[in-house]
Amino acid sequence: MMGLFSQAGSHLRNVTGSNAKPRGSSEDDKAPSDTEPDDTSILDENEGSIISSLISQLRVGMDLSRVTFPTFVLEPRSMLERITDFMSHPDLIFGAEQCDDPEERFLRVLQYYLAGWHIKPKGVKKPYNPVLGEFFRCQYDYPNRTQGFYIAEQVSHHPPVSAFFYISPENRVMILGELRPKSKFLGNSVSTTMEGENRITLLGKPEDGEYVITMPNMYARGILFGKMVLELGDTCIAKNEKNGINCDLEFKTKGFFSGTYNAISGRIRHNNNEIGEVSGRWSHVMDYKNTKTGAKRVIFDAVKDGQDVSPKWVPPEDQQEPNESRRLWSHLTQAILAKDMEAATDAKTNVEDAQRESRKKLEESNKAHVPRFFVQKDGRWAPKLQVPQDPKEATAAVREWIFGTINRSDEHSS
Repeated sequence: MMGLFSQAGSHLRNVTGSNAKPRGSSEDDKAPSDTEPDDTSILDENEGSIISSLISQLRVGMDLSRVTFPTFVLEPRSMLERITDFMSHPDLIFGAEQCDDPEERFLRVLQYYLAGWHIKPKGVKKPYNPVLGEFFRCQYDYPNRTQGFYIAEQVSHHPPVSAFFYISPENRVMILGELRPKSKFLGNSVSTTMEGENRITLLGKPEDGEYVITMPNMYARGILFGKMVLELGDTCIAKNEKNGINCDLEFKTKGFFSGTYNAISGRIRHNNNEIGEVSGRWSHVMDYKNTKTGAKRVIFDAVKDGQDVSPKWVPPEDQQEPNESRRLWSHLTQAILAKDMEAATDAKTNVEDAQRESRKKLEESNKAHVPRFFVQKDGRWAPKLQVPQDPKEATAAVREWIFGTINRSDEHSS
């Protein structure tokens, strides 16, 4: 998932001589109770442990910077594309500006956010860490004959920052934000602190201002021994300052002796008065209970509605630019899908070596990298585009800004 393991490689090399029991050899090597099959990574006989896989890459005289994680922990897409998961269920937020009740509008925004977490690959996987200047773009075509557009760009390397922008002008929704992941090695687990925020604007209700939502942290458990499990943990905050509504949403990690996986809970407050509770599991069903009336309703049912994902159109690879995500990482993706770890290592190294050389040339010329699609304003990243107020004019302007003269082909929707 987003950012996991991004900085743990060097730390793992330091424990290869420890007495930790590798995966596959421990008598306690059982899938944790209460997990779903897709929540855990169960390795086959040929994969062995992560430590064994790392050791198998070592050769006499080999540069240790080439040591990489085995392919079974890599998700074959960039984190810039991973963010699009939150745009997968647009029906949850479209039309929210038509709700007269500000509390209902807040809940609709919260629905959009919570519905994005259930989409993930089987087991514990990490997307590719984007390189400086990399970008991903796509378009959505909705049943009501409207469109949505998405662009994300890696705008900084130190620290790593991914900026993203989504807009559906005719559906009156705009989402802007950035992610700044920071990973730590914790022994038998890796934690990733997801700094940054989502800023949602209901264009048909400008008096609401922004709805701001932060991200939970992520934990990969059992990376040295036991089964690998992915968890979301800690608290994120959703707030709409203009209407005085906020929610402290807790993503709960399972304790050793109690609790359940993927659980969430939260209390929504309006002007410091509690108005409702959120509960359930982000991988299954999440509910909202009105404090005043006791009425309960489903926020999102991932089991029932999780497969109803809006397809996105991505330009065909031969029309993509060299630093566009799918083209940039195409050889690595092919190697991962073929389960060719050696080829994957070479492909990943080639991209990263080219990136280092590019940064070196910038430093030597005393120049700074200038992002293509985003500019920093008052500490936030904003798109280099003034969006017209008229929805149809905005649709045309955004399409031209993101795609230029690229020809559309529906066969590349995914």
